[in-house]
Amino acid sequence: MFKIIFQFFIFSLFLTFSVFSKNYEKIIVNGNDRISDETVLVFSEITNDKNLNENLINDILKKLYKSGFFKDVNIKLENNNLIINVVENPIIQTVFIKGIKRKKTEESLYEILSLKDRSSYNLSLVNKDENAILNYLKDEGYYFSNIITSYQDLGDNKIDLLYEVELGKKAKISKISFIGDKKFKDSILRNVIVSEEYRFWKFISGKKYLNENLINYDKRLLNNFFKNRGFFNVKIGSSFANYLGNDKFEIIYNISSGEKLYFNEFNVNLPLDYEQSNFNQLNKTFDKFRGEPYSLNAIEKVLKEIDKIVLNEQFEFLKSTVKEQIEGNLINLTFEIGESEKFYVEKINIYGNNITREDVIRNNLLIDEGDAFNELLQTKTINRLKSLNFFSAVKSEIINSTDQNKKIINITVEEKPTGEIMAGAGVGTSGGTISFGVSENNFLGRGVEFSSDVSLSEETLKGLISLNNPNYKGSNRSLNASLESTTTDRLTDFGYKSNKTGFSVGSGFEFYDDLYWNTGISSYIDKLETNSSASATMKKQEGSYFDSFFNQTFSYDKRNQRYKTTDGSISRFTQNIPIISDTYTLTNSYDYKNYNQWLGESIASLGFYLKSTSSLNGENVKLSDRLYLPSSKLRGFEAGKVGPKDGSSYIGGNYVSSINIATTLPQVLPSLQNTNFSVFFDAANIWGIDYSSTLSDESKIRSSIGIAVDFYTPIGPLNFSLSEVITKNSNDTVEAFRFNLGTTF
Repeated sequence: MFKIIFQFFIFSLFLTFSVFSKNYEKIIVNGNDRISDETVLVFSEITNDKNLNENLINDILKKLYKSGFFKDVNIKLENNNLIINVVENPIIQTVFIKGIKRKKTEESLYEILSLKDRSSYNLSLVNKDENAILNYLKDEGYYFSNIITSYQDLGDNKIDLLYEVELGKKAKISKISFIGDKKFKDSILRNVIVSEEYRFWKFISGKKYLNENLINYDKRLLNNFFKNRGFFNVKIGSSFANYLGNDKFEIIYNISSGEKLYFNEFNVNLPLDYEQSNFNQLNKTFDKFRGEPYSLNAIEKVLKEIDKIVLNEQFEFLKSTVKEQIEGNLINLTFEIGESEKFYVEKINIYGNNITREDVIRNNLLIDEGDAFNELLQTKTINRLKSLNFFSAVKSEIINSTDQNKKIINITVEEKPTGEIMAGAGVGTSGGTISFGVSENNFLGRGVEFSSDVSLSEETLKGLISLNNPNYKGSNRSLNASLESTTTDRLTDFGYKSNKTGFSVGSGFEFYDDLYWNTGISSYIDKLETNSSASATMKKQEGSYFDSFFNQTFSYDKRNQRYKTTDGSISRFTQNIPIISDTYTLTNSYDYKNYNQWLGESIASLGFYLKSTSSLNGENVKLSDRLYLPSSKLRGFEAGKVGPKDGSSYIGGNYVSSINIATTLPQVLPSLQNTNFSVFFDAANIWGIDYSSTLSDESKIRSSIGIAVDFYTPIGPLNFSLSEVITKNSNDTVEAFRFNLGTTF
């Protein structure tokens, strides 16, 4: 016992001496050349009580080192003076990055460096910058990069800092695998994600290289895909990448889909002083979704209805949240609508937009300076900015103002590349096609969508340049313009060649819930050439024509989602009304398609298509304005070789119609992960010849039944169909087997 007490006494005595305070008269700083004594004292944060102990001295040392200006610091008490000896880090005259050929990548690397020209050299910041460079290069696909850092002494305590980068080869995605309880075939899941497998001919696509950010984006896409099909508890995991050697990796997505859940009960909780009757209209929406598979899109539609009620009733300080409760395979949802903090917006600051103009971002804000803060609108604003697809991240922060009733909103964005180059090629029973395109979603930082593409097939050369501002001056209306030219050469087979060149301008907006109206003006110069094999009536139409039209399209879109639709319908009516024309051709079309999910994951679709063209002044419709059945509307027949004929030439008709019924069959050969089956029934008609009463208009129902197969090959997707014609006209050309194989570069 005595021994323990003695040890404790000695320890306490040692501790007492170690923290004993010492006094000093003044502070002397030695070794500083560029940095003043006062600055050194500011960095050290020495207090004025002139009492020091070892703990305080250690704190001063840490703070001086942390400043980054000194490579050595020594502190001691001598002759009642506190002496601080420092050795300054050298000044970096110039920072060099070598080994990067691409100018834009080099510029981006300079931007992310902590150490700049005229910075004080700091070894810890050098290490930080090395990691920043390597991480940036990984995002570009360079997983085998190396950095050698050195410096050149320039004298006078100045250096040049050099990062010598060895890029190495880009890491390629050799294979993409989906494992676990994934419910869907690999070919379907591969279409959901953005990453793609490396092929030697994919010299343009950057999605074939390993990129952690892209893989995380793929996981979010897969998560949303499964949740929109009822798999609420889905888990998407990945080992990120499995190195296969030779610069190649395998990405493995491990999917646990869980049990499929269905919507059960919907409830709304309101603040006590709000009338329930204001929200009774939600019951129709609830009834629609009750018993349906769980879906993020459905919840989004409910929240949209709530937002509409809140805004229409001018409930300024409300917010909404969703709570889920699972009972077996049923899920109950409770929408909590409560009051948010009451304040007004004094100012909105926007940070991080180096390319995107500030007015583009502000045009998408649903809440403005001076408005009462509305959490619903603020959330929709952030989601709206994210949906622009200009930014990799959008963050919002609300901070206090000098006025206690007001707040300041800071919105910070991180920009990302928004341009893309595309090239592709395809071959099939209808011939070969090659295409090339360039697109930019944020042209000149103005939020304008720019695209240009050229496609070439055996008969047709088509070029298109288009611009679209989806939110012109914050009006929620789109403004678009395009320039296009199409040349169709059928001189060999049908005796004519046409060239159509023109432009269009238009605008569109959501006219009512899910009802969109697009209007515009288009003008074209149309030139028709014929040769000796053309019929006499065709030769009469030879020449140049000028036409100007007023165009309008009504779209009523009730699909649950635009990509991989499983439920809902879309109805579209399009009309081209002549303004100035030689033939004054009026064209009307109506297209409808309905989707339903049945027998588990099977998707059935039913479509109708009607189109007509006629002259308002009794003239004949030009050959280039006559109608042909789209090949997708009538399988089992060769494209363009159905309907009226003039001699040996298929001349199209004044009217076309079709009905299409199809369903996917995921239950067929489920072990074939890269193959999808569907069956279809197509029926169509094409008729009407306004320029000749002696020719037969070939009005007869054509129909076929068959099976279609989508097969993922190493080259690209292969689609083929086997059809059995049920009814046809004697002049129609049958095509029992149709295929198309395409790839991108």
